[in-house]
Amino acid sequence: MRERKIRVYAAIFFFVAIAASSVHARSPAPTKSEADKLDRQVVQLYQAGKYAEAIPIAIKILALREKALGPNHPTTAMALNNLAVLYKSMGDYAKAEPLDQRALKIYEKALGPEHPDTALSLNNLASLYLAIGDYAKAEPLYQRALKINEKALGPNHPKTAASLILLALLYQSMGDYAKAEPLDQRALKITEKALGREHPYTARSLDGLAVLYQYMGDYAKAEPLLQRALRIREKALGPEHPDTAASLDNLAGLYEWKGDE
Repeated sequence: MRERKIRVYAAIFFFVAIAASSVHARSPAPTKSEADKLDRQVVQLYQAGKYAEAIPIAIKILALREKALGPNHPTTAMALNNLAVLYKSMGDYAKAEPLDQRALKIYEKALGPEHPDTALSLNNLASLYLAIGDYAKAEPLYQRALKINEKALGPNHPKTAASLILLALLYQSMGDYAKAEPLDQRALKITEKALGREHPYTARSLDGLAVLYQYMGDYAKAEPLLQRALRIREKALGPEHPDTAASLDNLAGLYEWKGDE
């Protein structure tokens, strides 16, 4: 049962990680042609679950960025974050942590402590601490990231919604459902308004709230949210898309869980 729920968490984290990467992938750099080609290869391997194959390529990208732009450039920080995501995907948090920490320092110095990219880096590091169960370290990072996004981007921006989802996930993991629920609800409203009720990211916001209700044992609230997320993905992405398959798996997990009661 728990493996099915974790897949929903992974989808939410992947949403935030991709948002972080896409911002910097557009930044011009002297190594653009070679490094960007390798970046695309890493994304393809990541999406295929071939993390071990992607890591040496991501290490090469980091070396190229450092050589061309220097060790303290935001694009170098992006390469650090991407490598950290791969290590986290393999459960190697000891290797990921210093990469996320270094990336955060670069963003804070190069872009400032109140920049949205700094917020994304904070979320990356906080997600690592969440994964290893260090909630005391994760909470202030998530809270700071949320404040940055609210101030820099506004309270109704999709990246603000992403911060809300992650903070809610932390409280859910801590068993503090009373704190998590309004955050997930607010995130869903933001996504629906900013991106539309039929957008795939709205489906991921639905997943977040549904998983919370599943944890709370409120299956009557969880089921229609997961069903709606599935309909969105079938329409927007098609019946054969991996996200649609994941949505079917999430719904099946709920039914299986209910059957165990």
